[in-house]
Amino acid sequence: IVCITEGIPIQDMIRVKDFLREHPQARLIGANCPGLITPGQAKIGIIPQRITAPGFVGMVSRSGTLTYEVGSALSAAGMGQSTIVGIGGDPVLGMTFSDVVQLFENDPATTHLVLIGEIGGSDEEHAAGLIARGSRLKTVAFISGRTAPEGKRMGHAGAIISGNRGTAKSKEEAFRKAGVAVAETTDEIVGLLR
Repeated sequence: IVCITEGIPIQDMIRVKDFLREHPQARLIGANCPGLITPGQAKIGIIPQRITAPGFVGMVSRSGTLTYEVGSALSAAGMGQSTIVGIGGDPVLGMTFSDVVQLFENDPATTHLVLIGEIGGSDEEHAAGLIARGSRLKTVAFISGRTAPEGKRMGHAGAIISGNRGTAKSKEEAFRKAGVAVAETTDEIVGLLR
């Protein structure tokens, strides 16, 4: 299930997640997401097919716009994608970074992975912990919101930081400790992935 709708109340999303726990065969991507695409095979959502190409790079992102930017850059560099998943930027989501990372770990078509996170929440740190336990994928992470002031909401409902938790710095440190290359700008992603 892909929910691209923005602005769904948190209590409603909690009820949806409770319902999905009773139906484990169903998976929800979103809300407030661009969906997913396996180039040349399937698309559910609004990721433009023209920016993608079939290939070996898996990508999971909280930002729709950065999904498009990085997908386009990868394609232009000859690094096609196995699947791109935009999980959304709201505080309560269906699938998490860790859920999608695990799927890519089990996908023989994926050999490289790009993670596009942003400030707020701890989903990226959890994914870094999963990767630290062992990953076969060459992985690059980028965290947007490096210059965001503490306590200020930035763009997505989930993009708010509090104290040292959920900062770009804390997420980048978690990825580095897990052995993941961290891009400081989106322009660095392709080079680090090679």
